[in-house]
Amino acid sequence: MGIAQADIGDEEMRRQYREAGFGGRVGWGERPALLVIDMAGAWVDPGEQLGSDLRTVLESILQLLNVARATQVPVFFTTMAFASPAEVGGVVSRKLTCLNAMLIGSERVELDPLLRRRPEEPLLVKPRASAFFATNLLSTLLSHRVDTVVVTGCSTSGCIRATCEAAFDNNLHVIVPAEAVGDRNAHAHSANLFDIDARYADVMPLEEVLTHLKGRAR
Repeated sequence: MGIAQADIGDEEMRRQYREAGFGGRVGWGERPALLVIDMAGAWVDPGEQLGSDLRTVLESILQLLNVARATQVPVFFTTMAFASPAEVGGVVSRKLTCLNAMLIGSERVELDPLLRRRPEEPLLVKPRASAFFATNLLSTLLSHRVDTVVVTGCSTSGCIRATCEAAFDNNLHVIVPAEAVGDRNAHAHSANLFDIDARYADVMPLEEVLTHLKGRAR
């Protein structure tokens, strides 16, 4: 069932899921795009309420960005931001109180400058975990004739999982480079990476993803 199986669940879990019909491989389509989910201040600064140490994740994403840009693979970034806490929504703001501080114009919602987003690379401001919810991501992907999304960023248990599920629901091939996603909790990361690999995406080693993308230049 995908990458470094020893790191994603135990053998009994993998056997149980295989026998239940989970964990098939979707593989690559013909036209990939790279999604960089929520690598902004609130998540990448360990001093923030939501933050954690994502330096190794960022390094992996930078490798993917270099290859994507060199091979003309479309790149999309996301962040979560609201004009005021009132925009969050009553139920959501009570469940996820951290979102009340995610205000447009604050450093919390600004991308890590090391990503060096280019003008032609869209930044989608999303109100929920999925990059597809209440954004124009799907229509923009269709305009590029994209059939495969490489999903990176954070957090594995929230926005990565939700984005993978939505992409899969829209019949896109979904690839997750394991080293390019992260979470503030190692157990949540591992459990959700297992589920993503079983249900929505092919979780693959970073090097395999890089090799595939580099091969497009030949």
